Amino acid sequence: MDRLKGKVAMVVGAGSIGPGWGNGKATAVTFAREGASVFCVDRNGAAAEETVGIITGEGGKAVAFTADVSRAGEVEAMVAACLKAYGRIDVLDNNVGIAEVGSVVEVGEAEWDRVFAVNLKSAYLSMKHVIPVMIKQGGGSIINISSIASIRHVGISYVSYNASKAAMNQMTRSTAVEFASKHVRVNAILPGLMKTPMVAHSARLAQSYAKGDVEAMWRARDAQVPMGHMGDAWDVANAALFLASDESKYVTGIELVVDGGITSKSGA
Repeated sequence: MDRLKGKVAMVVGAGSIGPGWGNGKATAVTFAREGASVFCVDRNGAAAEETVGIITGEGGKAVAFTADVSRAGEVEAMVAACLKAYGRIDVLDNNVGIAEVGSVVEVGEAEWDRVFAVNLKSAYLSMKHVIPVMIKQGGGSIINISSIASIRHVGISYVSYNASKAAMNQMTRSTAVEFASKHVRVNAILPGLMKTPMVAHSARLAQSYAKGDVEAMWRARDAQVPMGHMGDAWDVANAALFLASDESKYVTGIELVVDGGITSKSGA
């Protein structure tokens, strides 16, 4: 307990797209349980408020903020509001993301641009405005949520998602090196096949796996993993907790794979 005591954590994508626990929601609650004051950001204000309600209901500290983090002005307002509320930002967790199914032949230009705006531009903008704050206060930890789809083909065609997350990995590495001397650590988490509301609500993903049958999709995804089952949001949250805490004070520029062994096996 208290691994983040006295720290302020900004979780971008702290709501959940549907019932259950998404990565950002679980991460925000985990950070709060470990003593952090959490600034919960989501495009869906009600979803952010729901996460805040869970945290405050457990006696933790949190406030909600509504923002589309693919827009520069809203990101600036988000950072200003966090500083007004808490005075500093020790942890930034970039957790927004969408997936559009399709190969380079199939995906539309508008879909491609939207995926890159949500998955990559949002992290760029958040880091752009938070890193100067961290430098001024003496350091901080940034965690970018990527995917194993950034480093291998996972059997489903969603090239815009793969490419945006691969770009995020390189942005993470280069930023980590550039700001290491300023005590700003930047790392990425690469979740594998996870059972989260975002996946459940992706009709095209369910169609690709099992002709729209969500339960059949879960079984198919379980079968792909050497451990025999998908991970959940708490697996990602606990990895983020390590990277947010001082236990990882000598860790920067890494890609922490959380995938039940899937990237270590041969084949898709």
